[in-house]
Amino acid sequence: MATGVAGGMLMEGARQLAQGKRPRLSDLLLTPANARRVTHQLAQLRGAAMKVGQMISMDAGDMLPPELAAILARLRSDAQAMPRKQVQGVLDDNWGAQWKQQFDKFSFTPIAAASIGQVHRAKTKSGHDLAIKIQYPGVRESIDSDVNNVASLLRMSGLLPNTLNIKPLLTQAKRQLREEADYLREADYLQRYASLLADAPEFLVPELHAELTTQSVLAMSFVGGIPVESMVDAPQEERDRIVALLVRLLFREIFEFQLVQTDPNFANYRYDTASRQLILLDFGATRPYKDTMVRGYRRLLTGAAADDQQAVQKAALSLGYFDASTQEKHQAAVLGMVAIALEPFRLGGDYDFGGSDIGQRLHAAGMDLALGRDFWHIPPVDTLFLHRKLGGMYLLAARLKARVDVQRIAKEFISK
Repeated sequence: MATGVAGGMLMEGARQLAQGKRPRLSDLLLTPANARRVTHQLAQLRGAAMKVGQMISMDAGDMLPPELAAILARLRSDAQAMPRKQVQGVLDDNWGAQWKQQFDKFSFTPIAAASIGQVHRAKTKSGHDLAIKIQYPGVRESIDSDVNNVASLLRMSGLLPNTLNIKPLLTQAKRQLREEADYLREADYLQRYASLLADAPEFLVPELHAELTTQSVLAMSFVGGIPVESMVDAPQEERDRIVALLVRLLFREIFEFQLVQTDPNFANYRYDTASRQLILLDFGATRPYKDTMVRGYRRLLTGAAADDQQAVQKAALSLGYFDASTQEKHQAAVLGMVAIALEPFRLGGDYDFGGSDIGQRLHAAGMDLALGRDFWHIPPVDTLFLHRKLGGMYLLAARLKARVDVQRIAKEFISK
């Protein structure tokens, strides 16, 4: 890929020089031909590079050059499935050569394929209907190099200033990916969520089948349902209920469980229209949250609900949104973004996500702050992951045009 991209850059540079233009490196990198090369190669590569691309496209897609945004956006849907022989090899390594004897049926055609693994449906001799997630070979071994290569791509594109130290963020990205690639860890969180939500029948968590689960294979009960975002044409009351369930779940995760599933991908949720249960899938991105951070968010939401700007500023400082040396204008800009993000919490009554432009205003405020390039501050990684979860919830709420009294739900938890 590097050779092809470099060749394309040389050809484009020569063309522009012949026209009397002085090309920029980012312009040379992001030609349509190079965009196609990068997209195709990363989709084949799968693994960590693809995962990082997905994360970036969800978090910053509107802030990227159109060509690079198109590359990363395609990675959300262009995962290439493993051939049957490779699936067979992974299962032989994890279950032994005679594994087929345990099943009445095993479909080698995946029902879903994503960045680090794909899902197959199977039925055991004992009659259990299973969804089996199988990790692509070599994912764990390629994490460091893949993340470094994606970071280099971003550097070359000119998206990031040379003064920005992204090393801590890359370290955390690698750590997160290693955790997601450990299916035994995910199996533990799957069971923990099933236990924590035992008092909430409105949620459904698949049942783990530990006897078939390894570090590279995760076996759980198959659950049906429909994509949650497909409920756009459901009655208003049903759409409101779904988003209210997600809002309440997020507050329970932060303030009660101190454990948050931070991946905002819509595919992690399905909905059973018959039982009216919200189905929770994929716990690989689950993170524990410390008492200090939980207290900080309680102070932040309490201040926002009371419209107490001084309390919000103190909470934002304690959470690491900025530090004491940050210029006042930049503190004010960050607090302005916080105020926009917390708008559903500040305003009493039903918040109309469908009629809100909260996403556009956050984007505009973020661009104003970022384009100045004299304030580049990366908050603690735990806050970034929580912001991704909150942003994903807002996106889904807007898609469903839900109306939810977020403040009322929040007060149940921040007043404890």
